[in-house]
Amino acid sequence: MPENIIITTTESIPGYKIVKVLGIVSGSTVRARHIGKDLLAGLKNIVGGEVSEYTELLAEARDEAIRRMIEKARVLGANAVVNVRLGSSQVAQGAAEILAYGTAVIIEPE
Repeated sequence: MPENIIITTTESIPGYKIVKVLGIVSGSTVRARHIGKDLLAGLKNIVGGEVSEYTELLAEARDEAIRRMIEKARVLGANAVVNVRLGSSQVAQGAAEILAYGTAVIIEPE
C-alpha cells in the first residue's frame, strides 16, 4: 500500500498521468458545539472579532474528514486522490457534518 497519498483539488497532477481510476472516496465527521465555547462565542458576538473556538473546531473536523477519506483511498490501493472537495451541512441543532470527497486514482510519473 502507498505510504504517501497525493491529495489535490485539481483534476490532474502535473508530471503524473492517471493510469487507473478506483472510484469515489469520502470521509466525514459530525461535530457538536461545546457549551463553554458557545459562551465565549456569545461574548465575541458582542465585541466582534474572530470566534477562534469555532475556527479550531472546524479545522479539526476538516482534518479528520480528510484523514478518513485518505484511509479509504489507501484501502483501495490508491496513491492519489484528485478533484477533492469539502462540504458541510447542519445535521442537528448545534451539530454539523464536514464531508471530504474525491476520486481515488493510481498515478505514475510521465
